[in-house]
Amino acid sequence: MDLKLTNKIIIVTGGAKGIGEGIVQVLAEEGVIPVIVGRNKADNLKVVNNLAEKGKNSFQVVAELSDPEACKHAIDEIVKEFGRIDGLVNNAGVNDSVGLQTGNYEAFVASLHKNVVHYYLMAQHALPYLIESKGA
Repeated sequence: MDLKLTNKIIIVTGGAKGIGEGIVQVLAEEGVIPVIVGRNKADNLKVVNNLAEKGKNSFQVVAELSDPEACKHAIDEIVKEFGRIDGLVNNAGVNDSVGLQTGNYEAFVASLHKNVVHYYLMAQHALPYLIESKGA
């Protein structure tokens, strides 16, 4: 199926493992240049190299997404490399097992920071480029 995504620059946070890696693989098959943003360079490069073996272009940026400055840096690096951003898939997150019975307020707030705050930050920093490219 041609989704008309050829050469689109789409960021996938947490794109080196699990569901994120699956998203990256499907996007690459559609002709997207997926950009993996994750904290582990070796994991990121494993996916990038796997795609290269299949003749697919991709890019990676190492970023600890719980760090607000790292989110901005990731967007800056992507724009420096490609000059645009066409899409953002906020996928990164961890199951830290913080629940009503097992957690407490501090653990809950820490979980929100690890799992939700970077969604806002990545979207906020990418927004001007998404508007410019009419992306999503």
